[in-house]
Amino acid sequence: MMRSLFSAVSGLKTHQSKMDVIGNNVSNVNTVAFKSSQTTFSEIMYQTLSNASGANAATGKGGVNARQVGLGVTSGSTKVTVTNPGAAETTGDGLDIRLTDKVSTNFFIVSNGTQNLFTRAGSFYIDGAGNLAMTSTGYTVMGWQVDETTGNIKKDTVSALRVMQEKNLTSPAEATEKGTIGGIMDKNDTNVRDEKGYALNMAFYDKLGYRYTGKFAIKLSDEDTHTYTVELTDILDSENRSVLSKYINSGGELANVFGRNTTANKSYMPTDPNIKWVKDGDAAADPNLGYNGQGYYYAYPTFDGAGNSITKYQEITFDPDNNSYTIPSYQYYGDAQSAIDDMAAGTDANAVSSQEVNGTVTDLFGITLGQLNANGSQDIPRGSFNEETGAYEYTEPAVNYTLKFDPSNGNFSYVGLQGSDTVKLNLANTLGNNFSDIEIDFSSCKESDNGGKTTIGGDPGWNNGTEGAGKPLGAMIGLNIDNNGMIFGSYDNGNSTLLGQIAVAQFANASGLEKVGENCYTTTLNSGEFDGIGREIAADGSSMVSGELEMSNVDLSTEFTQMIITQRGFQSNSRVITTSDTLLEELINLKR
Repeated sequence: MMRSLFSAVSGLKTHQSKMDVIGNNVSNVNTVAFKSSQTTFSEIMYQTLSNASGANAATGKGGVNARQVGLGVTSGSTKVTVTNPGAAETTGDGLDIRLTDKVSTNFFIVSNGTQNLFTRAGSFYIDGAGNLAMTSTGYTVMGWQVDETTGNIKKDTVSALRVMQEKNLTSPAEATEKGTIGGIMDKNDTNVRDEKGYALNMAFYDKLGYRYTGKFAIKLSDEDTHTYTVELTDILDSENRSVLSKYINSGGELANVFGRNTTANKSYMPTDPNIKWVKDGDAAADPNLGYNGQGYYYAYPTFDGAGNSITKYQEITFDPDNNSYTIPSYQYYGDAQSAIDDMAAGTDANAVSSQEVNGTVTDLFGITLGQLNANGSQDIPRGSFNEETGAYEYTEPAVNYTLKFDPSNGNFSYVGLQGSDTVKLNLANTLGNNFSDIEIDFSSCKESDNGGKTTIGGDPGWNNGTEGAGKPLGAMIGLNIDNNGMIFGSYDNGNSTLLGQIAVAQFANASGLEKVGENCYTTTLNSGEFDGIGREIAADGSSMVSGELEMSNVDLSTEFTQMIITQRGFQSNSRVITTSDTLLEELINLKR
């Protein structure tokens, strides 16, 4: 039988295989991230009819080449053009991702539940379990998780990116810590001149995300010096209930929430050397006292029956449970000289019974001490003992702050004290630990003629409007993926939280990967192994583009050209068979 028949048959089979590859390429012209294949042919071994001979000098004959007849063709290889990227297709879906390669070819890492596979198809969605997964197969996308201690990505063995798990569905609330009050202050505004003042509100949040409204009043105090006062009038919760009134009714002072001290010290104890305050050390030095190591004492002179002067000590104690001060029984004199006069006249000293007061101590030594601020310590707060004068001094509390403008240009000068741009709303130690103190910046205020209209208003946040503004509890409203593959959750309170990072795989020979269908590849001995961790795509300058997909890299013009060539090759091989058949027919006809 003629060898040409079998050679032609191998040609038919090989061109048919090539046509199959071309058909597969054309059929996947619109498959996401499909990589076309190319078939190369390889000749089959030759049959040697005679071997080559070398030149013979003795006979004078030259060398003769070997006589060989080829036995046909076979498919040498089917090469996948993995390294040739497809064009970009814009989808607008934030979970569609296109890989752009800088040096190496990158692959997404996905899992079918039993093994890791690799794909270029970045069409993803969130499945019912909250995992980022392939839309076509449901295979979970693999990557790195967030270290809960540091809040940063922990690059370790890849695992499923479950970005919609319960703990990620909400973003924690933040307490307001800074605020801004700014705008135009017009001294001709009737509200500013009114005794109620110009009202403004500033919303803020506590640590639990509850919303409150601080209500302030600004009043003109001195037109000539362009000075105003800023007062806190109320704090309302989200249901317009006054939490400030609740605090004051329970014994708290407004000055502790939004207060300051006046600059003038006032002495409320007599300076007579016979009647004075003494510190605990001085009182303890007297062996007749029986000092118990608690509190402050006052000393006063009295006399025994023989007319001898005796210094007695009495202690003022504070009861934190009842928010009260207690003054024990003592002998009372209007002043030291009166005591001496009474003694000289032979009259007895006046006796005063023990009394308990809630915050106010009155008529001690014939004067009024004023309001004492209970803080639970063993001393009397908001003041100090002056050893030189023998007087207890403290600064008078106030519940407003001075707001001063420069008379020459109306620019902000200070608030509270000279040189200060801010005042503090003291909430943590007054309204509860769920609040944070709020520092309020007034430096954006300016005084100017604005037609009698003041425009000053308050906003949470500082300078950029967001720093320290506080936030309510946030619910997740979306996901977005940046160029490094980092996945962020977006929340309706404005927060953005890192939830994980998509890792990629790179191989020494990407073309050596084996196609397993469904747009996926697996490793082979010739591709290189996957280390289980992967790489960050930005390591070699590559990136991920959200909202785009990689299209198929099939070139129809090339495929149709190859189709024509393959068709002609197939026809040519069929003609060889036909011609060989004709020769055989002629051979058979020789017997006729």
